[in-house]
Amino acid sequence: MKHAIFFILFLCNALFANDRSSFVDYTETKDDLNIEMIAVQGGIFIMGCTHEQGNDCWSDERPTHQVTTSDFYIGKYEVTQAQWKAVMGNNPSHFKGDDLPVENVNWNDVQGFIKKLNEMTGKKYRLPTEAEWEYAARGGSKSHSYKYSGSNTIDSVAWYNDNVNTSTHAVGSKLPNELGIYDMSGNVWEWCSNWFGKYSRSAKTNPQGASSGSARVARGGSWLDKAWYARVAYRYIGAPDYRDGSMGFRLACSSK
Repeated sequence: MKHAIFFILFLCNALFANDRSSFVDYTETKDDLNIEMIAVQGGIFIMGCTHEQGNDCWSDERPTHQVTTSDFYIGKYEVTQAQWKAVMGNNPSHFKGDDLPVENVNWNDVQGFIKKLNEMTGKKYRLPTEAEWEYAARGGSKSHSYKYSGSNTIDSVAWYNDNVNTSTHAVGSKLPNELGIYDMSGNVWEWCSNWFGKYSRSAKTNPQGASSGSARVARGGSWLDKAWYARVAYRYIGAPDYRDGSMGFRLACSSK
């Protein structure tokens, strides 16, 4: 039964792979920002505590449910300190370095960055939804059903507590996932656009999360945390004004 479900999903995802000659990766070069964006072809996946997560799942990762996503773009890397400084003119990070991910930013801070970035570029950058984030972390339509983003061996793809417990590392210094995206497990937590809400069994298309709440979702684990938290299904929550040296983000957008 399990294999039949994944075969059906494979066929459904194949239907999305029509002519997308204009839907390709690109780099935001405005003011030398060099923000690299990966084109993620939309498709269907099972979100939540799927089989490869083993016995590590938490209750809020259940029930699993089918999600359909449209095409979108997501950052190849976490937003760096150099990029934050180019937009905001300051650097709030605890661990300084242009190629390190910006951290110590809360959800509200990130909205300020995105507003200024969009004014500079004329684009509509945003945070990924939680569903988009998980779909991309799982490898999208190229998924190999890994526990972490890009591998079942966490040390290959992530900076986390057991291989670094003192600071962040330069973005892109571990292996990428199936889509060529780096650090979706480990390094820094990544804010998503959603309010936190409970899952339901019903199928969803481009879900936006709860309509209101007190906490925003973050995903991916960090340098400070155990492997458990770097799984593609794990859900972390934080108040919109919460910040520390493990909280960062990556960008998304729906069109160039």
